[in-house]
Amino acid sequence: MTDLLSSAAAPKLDRTFSVAPMMEWTTRDYRALARCLTRRALLYTEMVTTGAILHGAPRERFLGYSGVEHPLALQLGGSDPVELAECAAIAEAWGYDEVNLNVGCPSDRVQNNMIGACLMGYPDKVAKAVTAMRRAVSIPVTVKCRIGIDDQDEDADLERFVEQVAAAGCETFIVHARKAWLQGLSPKQNRDVPPLNYERVYRLKASHPTLHIGINGGVKTLEACQTHLVKGVDSVMVGREAYQNPWLLAGVDSALYGENSPALTRHDVARAYRPYVIERLAEGAKLNHVTRHLLGLFQGCKGGRRFRRHLSEHAHRDGAGIRIYDDAVGLVEERESMEAI
Repeated sequence: MTDLLSSAAAPKLDRTFSVAPMMEWTTRDYRALARCLTRRALLYTEMVTTGAILHGAPRERFLGYSGVEHPLALQLGGSDPVELAECAAIAEAWGYDEVNLNVGCPSDRVQNNMIGACLMGYPDKVAKAVTAMRRAVSIPVTVKCRIGIDDQDEDADLERFVEQVAAAGCETFIVHARKAWLQGLSPKQNRDVPPLNYERVYRLKASHPTLHIGINGGVKTLEACQTHLVKGVDSVMVGREAYQNPWLLAGVDSALYGENSPALTRHDVARAYRPYVIERLAEGAKLNHVTRHLLGLFQGCKGGRRFRRHLSEHAHRDGAGIRIYDDAVGLVEERESMEAI
């Protein structure tokens, strides 16, 4: 895809740092951008429902990705063990490195289909799903969950959930360290209103030392990631900050893996992403669909606002091509992005 990445072999899956699955955000275009910033981070797809894979549009729409995205995990939404097992097998056949079951999304739409956070009230269903998925694949099957829902006890009920699902063979849990309130709060409010309880996740790891316990929720800096790891969890997952401020990812490889970053400046990232933009345009993608993911790349740089404005005003137009991209990048002086990792 890019000079920075094309010659580098994909690293082995290591969950120390991952970018959270986020609907409409962690698309293949965003993930390709992320790979211009970090080779080591584990990337997740948006949640894809079993129904979309089994009965929806051509699978390329939901499962397609660029080879540079590895290590890459597919997050599934569903609760039927047979369908989840079939989709997990499809994911493995498509080359994904991990398949993750969503037990954390609080939206009404997924609740009505017994998907997401509501499954925390049915650990037996999750356990059956995990059993079926593990029988169908050789890649890891993991679970992303909350510390509880509604009036559940954050200690007893979370412990019960993890023990039952772990008994089914799940060895990795990524825990969003706040409850999901399925009644009375919107999905957006559920990302901020319920208080974070990092200590609960630390205790979960302490009580299950053989399990891989990752932490998620409200993490905005690499220093915070390092603090969580020192506190004892096995990995950290970052969501909105990794999307809105993608430059954060440029420090991941050095700070958390002890390796050099693929990019030294924000302009390096823009140059590395450019061939991918050209490829996607040739495939028929619209420029604004591809470039919307890097609007925050030059955040805080002189010219960064002009960069965002130029793309926002021109990339959506019919026939918008790579010149619009180049002109936008040119609005930021290169010396303004010379931040060494």
